[in-house]
Amino acid sequence: MDAWNHLDTWQLVAIAATLGFASGIRLYAVLFIVGLAGYFGFVDLPSGLAVLAHPLVLAASGFMCFVEFFADKIPGVDSLWDVVHTLIRIPAGAALAASVFGDSSSAAMLAAAIMGGTLAAGSHLTKAGTRALINTSPEPFSNWGASLTEDVAVGGLLWLAIAHPLAAAVVIGIAILLAIWLIPKAWRTGKRFAGRLSGSLSSAKRPVRS
Repeated sequence: MDAWNHLDTWQLVAIAATLGFASGIRLYAVLFIVGLAGYFGFVDLPSGLAVLAHPLVLAASGFMCFVEFFADKIPGVDSLWDVVHTLIRIPAGAALAASVFGDSSSAAMLAAAIMGGTLAAGSHLTKAGTRALINTSPEPFSNWGASLTEDVAVGGLLWLAIAHPLAAAVVIGIAILLAIWLIPKAWRTGKRFAGRLSGSLSSAKRPVRS
């Protein structure tokens, strides 16, 4: 059994970063998977995260994970879900990251909360913006593909966090660099699409001269 309580500081930082980042994409999957890992003894959770392994918490996080799995694959519903969860994923990512250092000083917990909340915000906004662009396409397959990719990515990240925390941190670093590269391109694409849509609507409203 891996013991997060006995990892060194940098490994704990890597785990906190992973939980924060993944929470911005699939919060309920993070809660459920980490809780299951603790419940079945795959990992010795820090005291701040031990509550995730409680059967009642597992039932709630598992139910919400099930709901989110399907809601995230319906075009339009997924973007609405993202908007609502802007106020949930970011503070939850901060709280989970801080809980990794629940046995440490208040300063360590606060620093982890800042890091986790920032990473959750970045991954959430990247996901929400990318999904909004994908939803401009009338076919649902790209939406399903993006959603399934996120499911697999979050599951893989959490496995790395449990088995190889520092490797998970490297993957997150690469993902952040990709997000920095992607966000401006997505913004420009969105502006161009909005401009074309506005022009098309203006043309449609213009009266036809005989």
